Formats: sequence, structure tokens, C-alpha cells
Amino acid sequence: MSAQPEHPTDRRIPAIPNTINGIGDALTGANRAQFYAEVLAAEEETVPGVMRKWWKAAMLDRAPGAAESRSHAAAGTRLVSVDDLADRLEGITR
Repeated sequence: MSAQPEHPTDRRIPAIPNTINGIGDALTGANRAQFYAEVLAAEEETVPGVMRKWWKAAMLDRAPGAAESRSHAAAGTRLVSVDDLADRLEGITR
């Protein structure tokens, strides 16, 4: 009997609810404070844009290896193309 699952593991990242509380809960520290400051100060018509911006940031933070990737980018080493990153987020290997 094998310890391997019969079906491939789903590596997709669950989506963060696209609500103010969902986004705020997904962010940490200074990012959370900045998000709430921006969304609370936003005019009615700009709230969706603020939410979109921070939802994307929160989703990218959940990506496997996000912190390591940021440190490599800051150092200018082991850079990854946007297409490769998108594939990784979808669990696609090439």
C-alpha cells in the first residue's frame, strides 16, 4: 500500500473573500493598518479600487514562497517572470 494520494494534490490557493473584513483579516501588521486607513478614507466611488489593490496584495502574500521571492527580488537574484509566477499560483508545471 502506498502513502501517496491517488489523486494529485490541489495546490491552488483558496481565494480571500472580496470583502473589507476578508481582506483585512488576510493582511498583517502595517499592511492591515494601511488597508483600513485607505478604505476608511476612500470616497464611495474609490472603495472598489482600494479593495482590488489590497485583495491582490493579500493573495500574492499567500503564494507559496512569497517572502523568499521578495527577498530574492530585493537582492536582484533568482527572479521569476510574471507568467511563471501565475503558473505557480495555478499549480502548473512546465
